[in-house]
Order: sequence, then structure tokens, then C-alpha cells
Amino acid sequence: MKTSHTPEFNPKKAVLYCRVSAKKQKLDGHGLESQEHRCRQYAVAKGYSVEAVFPDDVTGGGDFMKRPGMVALLAFLDAQPDQKFVVIFDDLKRFARDTEFHIKLRREMELRGAKRECLNFTFEDTPEGQFVETIIAAQGQLEREQNSRQVKQKMRARAENGYYCFAPVLGYRYAKEKSGGKILTRHEPAASIMTEALEGFASGRFQTIMEVKRFLDRHPALSKERPSGRVCKQSVGNLLRCPLYAGRMTIKSYGLYLHQGKHEPLISFVTWKTIQDRLEDRAPAPTNRDISADFPLRGLVACACCHHPLTAAWSKGRSARYAYYTCFKKGCALRGKSIRRERIEADFETLLKSMRPSRTLFEVARSMFSDLWNARLSTEQSNTAATIHELSRIEGKISRLVDRLTDTDNATLAAAYEQKIEKLEAQRIALSEKAAATARLRKSFDESFRTAMNFLSNPWKLWASEALEYKRLVLRLAFIDRLPYCRNEGFRTAPIAQPFKLLGDFSSDMARVVGGDGFEPPTLSV
Repeated sequence: MKTSHTPEFNPKKAVLYCRVSAKKQKLDGHGLESQEHRCRQYAVAKGYSVEAVFPDDVTGGGDFMKRPGMVALLAFLDAQPDQKFVVIFDDLKRFARDTEFHIKLRREMELRGAKRECLNFTFEDTPEGQFVETIIAAQGQLEREQNSRQVKQKMRARAENGYYCFAPVLGYRYAKEKSGGKILTRHEPAASIMTEALEGFASGRFQTIMEVKRFLDRHPALSKERPSGRVCKQSVGNLLRCPLYAGRMTIKSYGLYLHQGKHEPLISFVTWKTIQDRLEDRAPAPTNRDISADFPLRGLVACACCHHPLTAAWSKGRSARYAYYTCFKKGCALRGKSIRRERIEADFETLLKSMRPSRTLFEVARSMFSDLWNARLSTEQSNTAATIHELSRIEGKISRLVDRLTDTDNATLAAAYEQKIEKLEAQRIALSEKAAATARLRKSFDESFRTAMNFLSNPWKLWASEALEYKRLVLRLAFIDRLPYCRNEGFRTAPIAQPFKLLGDFSSDMARVVGGDGFEPPTLSV
């Protein structure tokens, strides 16, 4: 007797594809979770078993092969060529919003034997059905391109009104205005750190981009760009060139060059222009990657025998590590002879302390500097008039160049005129800021030169600070060349900078004060 068996019911297998245009949309009510929920309801109603879900959170325009979720979905289908799947998605616009790529993606699905099903559209394998599908895809592309155009137009209009509308740079963040828009505002403590870095490079406190980088790397409050927690050198160079810190915007695609912004600047435009001049005119100085706070004298102290810079390193002993400065110059009589770090740095501190002028002499020098400063203040009015005259002359040049630019049809001449106008515009902005600054009340001598005078009175105080850039600054300001050091005798005659040299000469035993009778011998009265 034959027994009839009822064939086992095998439900169709389905995969779900969900996509939003931005990561932010993951969190709202129309995000990935809501799409997946609706697709699962649809699959249950159709009797499908959901095998996998492939989410995406990238924009709908462009190549679908740049979407990680879609790439994974196609790879899933390729891995199971014997299985037939239904690909379910919430809306036709989630499939593709570009006509060309919509057709290509449809062909890729057909080659893999996958059937497409959408919650709000019925696919028909007829010429009429494909035509309607293509029209809807073209409509989605039109909407996307119209939205893109509107966004670009609004961004350009906002930039022309002085509002930066791109990703904020280090030291800024966006905050809402009363009008409802967003504006760049200071983001502490990063803003103060960036101000110090920018002004330090402009003033010469930081001689190279690498020194600015080391300064930024020591502040954990800054957002880092690498897993190692360090800012890359290229990023530091871009920050130094960024006009946003001076309250200006340069957006070439919008035709804006040093356009006045609404946000608060971190530095003056004159300071920013000084930074650009240093970056453009100064050849990059060689820098040692191994400069660290452990050996602040490395590279600036030379062997007294061969005048080659001493190197420095740690040496591991049985129970501890020891720091040494050493000369490794071939042929040098002192090659390989180590000098304890404590000894050479103690001798250097003694040298710095000996450069401190007497109190009486320092007060005389301070009085001279104060008189010079007050004399300079008295000429501010004439300087302001000269600046205004120069500003008027540059504005006239810009006006004439603009007229030539509008009249010429030669592309080469037009590019040359534009380049010249950009340079003159930068000069005009700098002179405008300078004229406004000279018109304001100047600071007193004590307010302007307190730090400089403190350094001249006792350079050792700045050296005693913990910051490596301050130690390096002392070496650059107090000495004009490398310091020769003898292993047995200590420092040789140090190449002291001119201010300290003059103060030392005046305080020597050879100087004497002129009395009331002067130097001329007395004469008898008739």
C-alpha cells in the first residue's frame, strides 16, 4: 500500500535592504529601525523568511557600489548562487536616486536571479512596467539634484553674508543664533591653545611647523586626528594658513577671497599675514624628530674639540637609566666620551644666571627703552596719516585692476590680474587693521614690554619653566650660535646675543660713571 506524502512547505527566502542618507537619520523616527520594522511586517505577510538585513547610511547619489550595505548584499547573493532570494526595501528611492545607477543595479539583481519587491511600488516585468520604473527613478534623481542645488545656493548666500557653513576648524564650534541659524563660536580650551600657537609662530616663539605640532600634541584637550593621539604635520600647516582664525573666509568655489566673516577672530589679520609671510618667504629649517623635554640642549650645544653638535640619549644601567650627552664625530679626540646630563645642564644654568645684569644697570636700560617707546607713541599720528594715504593708494590700484579684468578677454591676463588683486587685497586688509589699531590708544610701556624686560632681567626664570618651547626660545634669544662645551672645562666663551652682550659690557669693571666735571682736564680761570 502506497502512502501519499504531503510536500513540505518551503517559504521563500528574503533579504532586507534599508538605507538613510545620513548617519543622523539613524536616530529619528524614519531611520533604519523603522524601515526594517516595516520590511519585516511585509515579509511576514508574504510568507517570506528573512535571512539577513543590510543597512546603509550614505547618500543616495552616485555609484551604488560605494555603499557598504549594498556591496555586502550583492556579495551575499554571490555566495549562494543556488538560492533564490527576494530583496525587499521600503521605498523605491531607497533603491537608487540616480537613473543610470538604478538601471545598472536592476541588471545586477537580475543576473543573480534576485527578485525585487518594494512596499509602495509593484515591479512589472513588462516594457510598460520598466518604463514607469525608469520615470520614477528619474524623478528621484531630479529631486536629489534640485535639493543639492538649493543647498549650495543657500550655503553660498550665507557665506556671502559672512557666515561660514563648512566643517569648523580646531578652536571653533557651531552655536545657534537668535535668528535661528548657526555661527562659529570659540570652543575652549582649544580656542586659547590655537591662539597661543598662532601668535607663537608669528612672533618666532615657534620657528618651525614641527615646533607648533609638538606644542599642540602636549595638550590632550585638543581633538586628535590619529589613533596615536598626535596631530599630523600637514594639518598643522593647513591650520596656520587658515584665514578663519583672523575673522576672514576664502572660498574659491564661491569667488570669495579673505571675505569678512561674522565670527569672532582668534588673532588679528596682521598676525595672520605675518604667519603667511613666514610660511612663504622662509625656507623650512631642518628639524630633529628626537627633540624632547629630556634633552633640551640637544642640537644647540657643540663639542669644544670638533664643534660638532652633541647628541644625547639614555643609557640603561643595572638598576636605573642614565642620561648622557655625547660627541660621535669621527676623528674627534672626544668621540664617545659621555657627559652626564645633570652636569652639562647645571653648567648651563650657571651660565644663564651669570648673564643677569645688575639692578642699577637694568633700571638705566629700562628707562632708555621707556623713553624710546614714549617717543614712538608721539609719532603715531603721523604714522596713521601715512597708513591712510597708502591705503588709499592701494584701493586705487585695486580699482584699476578690476577695470582691466572686466575689459580683458585674455585668460592669461585675467589670471595675472586676479593674482595681483588678491595680493593687494591682503595688503589693503592689513593696512585697514593697522590704521584702526594706531588710531586706538596704545598700551603703556610696562603693559607692552613686561615679558621682554623680565626675560632680559633674568633669562634663567624662563629656562626654569616646564615648557620645552620656552627652553628652546631662551637658546634662540640669548645666544647667536651653538655653545661650545668642553668635557673637562665646561662651557667655553659663549656666543651671547647682542642685548645681553651690551648689558654685560656696561656692567664690567672697565666702565665708569662720568662725574660732574666730565673727562676734560680743568682749566684755570683768568
